[in-house]
Amino acid sequence: MSVLDPYQIRSDFPILNQEINGKPLVYFDNAATSQKPLCVLDSSRDYYERINSNIHRGVHKLSQAATAAHEAARETIAKHLNSTRPEEIIFTSGTTDSINLVASALGRSNLLKAGDEIIVSGLEHHSNTVPWQMLCERLGITLKIIPVLDDGTLDLEIFDQLLSEKTKLVSVNHVSNAFGTVNNIIHICSQARKVGALTFVDGAQSVPHFSIDLQLLNCDFYAFSAHKVYGPTGVGILFGKYDLLCELPPWRGGGEMIKDVTFEKTTYNEPPFKFEAGTPNIEGGIALATALAYVNNLGIAKITVHENKLIRRAAEILADFDKITLYGPDDRTGAISFNFNGIHHYDLGTLLDQMGFALRTGHHCCQPLMARFGMTGTLRASFAAYNTLEEVESFGEALKKALMMLR
Repeated sequence: MSVLDPYQIRSDFPILNQEINGKPLVYFDNAATSQKPLCVLDSSRDYYERINSNIHRGVHKLSQAATAAHEAARETIAKHLNSTRPEEIIFTSGTTDSINLVASALGRSNLLKAGDEIIVSGLEHHSNTVPWQMLCERLGITLKIIPVLDDGTLDLEIFDQLLSEKTKLVSVNHVSNAFGTVNNIIHICSQARKVGALTFVDGAQSVPHFSIDLQLLNCDFYAFSAHKVYGPTGVGILFGKYDLLCELPPWRGGGEMIKDVTFEKTTYNEPPFKFEAGTPNIEGGIALATALAYVNNLGIAKITVHENKLIRRAAEILADFDKITLYGPDDRTGAISFNFNGIHHYDLGTLLDQMGFALRTGHHCCQPLMARFGMTGTLRASFAAYNTLEEVESFGEALKKALMMLR
């Protein structure tokens, strides 16, 4: 397998060719959102310039072309995830929207009742905690938490003990946005199935970094956001097993999600359209498929190897600093979080920004996780295919300068 050369692809990302505060931009905030290649930008523009029309309803040529492009995008996404059929792919506005869709639909179904239990983990983004809290409060369900060990991994022994016949859903992230921890999804899903529980996987931080095989993971639901994987904002994907999607009620009413409507009764459409009320983000779905095609052209395995080199080197550099704490396991993916004793992460992030380095500071929408480790937040560097080892090395030098100013 040949090696990914980030210098060859950086010209695909025009935003990277700029200066911040007179310094070359080093973009290390990819866990928040990734930058977009020209092919994705061109895809969005091409849609509006050439085939802009509403889909599924029109008989005219533009509508048919837009519909074909949108449904071809669904097929591309299904293939990328190794879903069994494109009808299992639902377009949403993002991972958060996908989670809320399932929480709302489950709340309207007969699959949950008072006294049941839902399990999430201590590593979760608020988007994979709050919707389940709201559902539990509404139905009288108990929310249970998989503890986080000191190394930033989940205590799977406790998880196994939490499972019971009362467990109806287990919802965890594939990769932690805060610590880069990669969770053992195959184990979690297989154990949940033993007690008859459904499984939801938040894949927002996994899809950009390594290959996803839904048939191997065998989860019931999987979700991710386009903007984390070189696509546009405002569009995301929910995968659901087809039979389960058929069983669940819709969560929003409107056009497209119906077969027949009278004032006496409405007959709902089949999946995926049952869950896609209203005009979708047509351009966004098409551009997402373009982004995934770009990833596949680069080679997702090559991206994985390249990014792992970046994060391992970043960890080596950071470990040499005094009074530093690195969070998460050594085999972290995508992101690395750290703090220095006596220095606030916001102050350090501000100084690094003045040197052209874009990092994330704060609790990363993981306040329970931050509380578990006795802090208010961290400084986080997160990587993408276009980042270079040279940038990682220069980050180490910039960090030395910033620390001298603060100490």
